[in-house]
Amino acid sequence: MKDVDAILAANAAYYRAFAHGDSAAMGRVWADDDVSCIHPGWPVLIGRRPVLKSYRNILGNPNRERIEHREDTAMIFQDEGRVMCIEIIGTADEAVVLAATNWFRRIDGAWRMIHHQASPIAITDADLAPDPPPQLLN
Repeated sequence: MKDVDAILAANAAYYRAFAHGDSAAMGRVWADDDVSCIHPGWPVLIGRRPVLKSYRNILGNPNRERIEHREDTAMIFQDEGRVMCIEIIGTADEAVVLAATNWFRRIDGAWRMIHHQASPIAITDADLAPDPPPQLLN
């Protein structure tokens, strides 16, 4: 598997763990050391224990919002890489849109997350809608 495909698969595993509320899978995504996380509106979390505790609390919330990721773009340099993407949280009529950076390090041949940060961005409902089909002129 190419590096880009592998890091995008690791990124997809992060969002899959989130979507399924799977704390164990989330723990497998993250590296063991030197990790940090900045959830929107939260203080900086440093260290595996506080980061995973935050995810257990989020994933354990029965009212947690649905999350999707789009426009995943990978940048890799040697054994570190970032995936930038758009997160859409909630339903289309009340979605919160975030720009996210997921930073990974290759550890024992596998891409493991070492940092996540997401911040709200200004976007309109029209930006979220799929492109309309092309119009025929005749």
